[in-house]
Amino acid sequence: MRFRLVLALACLLLASPAVRGEGQAESPGPTRQAPVAREDGRRTLRLFPVNLLRGTVGVFHGDNLAPLLAGGTVTAGASLFDDDVADYIADPEHGFGRSFEDGAAPEVLGLAVAGVFTAGRFVEAPRFRAMSYDLLDAFVVNWAYTGVLKVAVGRERPNGQDERSFPSGHASNAFALATVVERHYGWKAGLPAYAVASAVGVSRLQRNKHYLSDVLAGATLGYIVGRTVARVNGQPLEGPGGPQVSLTPVVGRKTRALVVAVTF
Repeated sequence: MRFRLVLALACLLLASPAVRGEGQAESPGPTRQAPVAREDGRRTLRLFPVNLLRGTVGVFHGDNLAPLLAGGTVTAGASLFDDDVADYIADPEHGFGRSFEDGAAPEVLGLAVAGVFTAGRFVEAPRFRAMSYDLLDAFVVNWAYTGVLKVAVGRERPNGQDERSFPSGHASNAFALATVVERHYGWKAGLPAYAVASAVGVSRLQRNKHYLSDVLAGATLGYIVGRTVARVNGQPLEGPGGPQVSLTPVVGRKTRALVVAVTF
């Protein structure tokens, strides 16, 4: 089940009009169109570290205030029912929960995302290339934020396994990737992507690894990260529209440093 789930996720990400030339039919007649640039000038391997930093800082943008307030309110309200939901749905040995736990594990999902990113470097489909780039970017940024929050909050899991319950990493990763897919391909691709992400969240409840509020917090975080990465990576590196990041190496006789400047 683990590998079938990963294969299904990869198929969902790859089975888009992009890998077939963005779904555009060739124009009749002998006239040939000018080739489309493979890179958009912003989502390049050389700029990947800078874009990671831009995405990390870009989370603190006013554009994310509405989803943050909505997600925070729903999460706070759901926390009142954490124990009731856990008692009702928890079934740790059920195959549904076990399959999603293995297939959507961060290390497995990371390999799948890396595979899609690599595929994106070789196809002549600008939209797919941009989406595959943003998938990896969002996965890394979300992984960092999720890890920091888990340590900072230190909430014990409902099964007592450890104190890394809040927020759900499985849910945040799944929703970050689903949001990137939706931002690039619209709701026709976004709806099934969000459905898979929701199933991942439910599986965490069934496995008794997270409370309902953990899953909702993870979904909120992933959604914010996904939309942020798609937004900042689609903007010019200079100009208005959000925080700007510059990296300046400092080399001296006894000094080796990298100065990171963030302007808003």
